[in-house]
Amino acid sequence: MGILIRLVITAVSLWISTLVISGIELNTDSVPKKVVTLLVVAAIFGIVNAVLRPIIKVIGCGLYVLTLGLIAVVVNGLLFLLTSWIAGELDLPFHVDNFWPSAVLGALLVGVVSWVLNMLVPDGSDD
Repeated sequence: MGILIRLVITAVSLWISTLVISGIELNTDSVPKKVVTLLVVAAIFGIVNAVLRPIIKVIGCGLYVLTLGLIAVVVNGLLFLLTSWIAGELDLPFHVDNFWPSAVLGALLVGVVSWVLNMLVPDGSDD
């Protein structure tokens, strides 16, 4: 149940990023298609982060130390762009225009909104 709640929270975060940041677009007028698209993109974003982030952290450990962790902002933006590319390959109407500022700010916004919503909504694992 916790995974489904996190998926919905990420989808809501992605939706908010499409409203706030001009370079992130959800190009469909149908509300059900928007919901399905956001849920699928949230799943893609979760898989990309779960698979690639640990590998990047291990390989780029020196850069993380050298930049005091600021390289994470660049990595998050690139992973967000990768998510957009995968969504495009799957013919989903979700698109991120460019790395700066759209992908970087989108990744930051999704991260912050997801964090806040995860703090407010229990996921059932606190039992």
